[in-house]
Amino acid sequence: MIRYISKENKALISELVRTDFKLRYQGSVLGYAWSLLRPLLIFIILYIVFVKFLKLGNGVPHYPVYLLLGIVIWNFFVEMTMQSLGSIVGRGDLIRKIKIPRWIIVISSSFGALINLFLNLIIIVIFMIIGKVSVSYDVILLPLFFLEIYIFALGLSFFLSAAFVKYRDINYIWEVILQAGFYLTPILYPLSKITNVTFQKLILLNPVAQALQGLRYVLITKSTLISKTVFGGGWGQYIPIAIVFVVFIIGVLFFKKESNYFAENI
Repeated sequence: MIRYISKENKALISELVRTDFKLRYQGSVLGYAWSLLRPLLIFIILYIVFVKFLKLGNGVPHYPVYLLLGIVIWNFFVEMTMQSLGSIVGRGDLIRKIKIPRWIIVISSSFGALINLFLNLIIIVIFMIIGKVSVSYDVILLPLFFLEIYIFALGLSFFLSAAFVKYRDINYIWEVILQAGFYLTPILYPLSKITNVTFQKLILLNPVAQALQGLRYVLITKSTLISKTVFGGGWGQYIPIAIVFVVFIIGVLFFKKESNYFAENI
């Protein structure tokens, strides 16, 4: 995608990303370190509660890494959609003063979340080394799962950022959806804890859940339930992929339609 962006737009995206980072951590004592500390602190709390007390990870190989990966992926999805949601409104002055492609603003917000994701993946690699997690040749599939999550989040970001210009309640609605999604996605618990196959299939229709399980399967343990296993190798395993493309297309088309009225509605 970057290959087809002009040099001027690339420079603008780079500047917007730097500005977002500076504003996000302005006045913070630890600054950029919070992008690493936040998921680690959440991990420690959840690990103590759900592993030490509730014994939720019993029987799952390398559960600390299993849990941390889930937290990092979910935080990336939340950060990308939430930051993008208010990106157009937040750049209202820029939109009114300068004629720039509106989509650049959403893309720059997503890049900020991507940077944090890559930083957090370094922490996961360190945990894997400490926990002596062996990696198989399946690791070459990792970029596909990350791309799936990114495209899904980007489609939602385009839709949410455009909708937020007209309907400010979208922010609260999306927060509730994310909160529900956190518990409906197998982040804290292994999917195998849900014995009803129908419920397993419904959970894996969520592209984030499907991609997360795939990441765990190729990176941590082959005992992870994935779409191919749950759907029995049928066409059902490809439904989450189809949902990703449908959401992305709808998001882009809606954004393109509404972008003509951004300047007057902000």
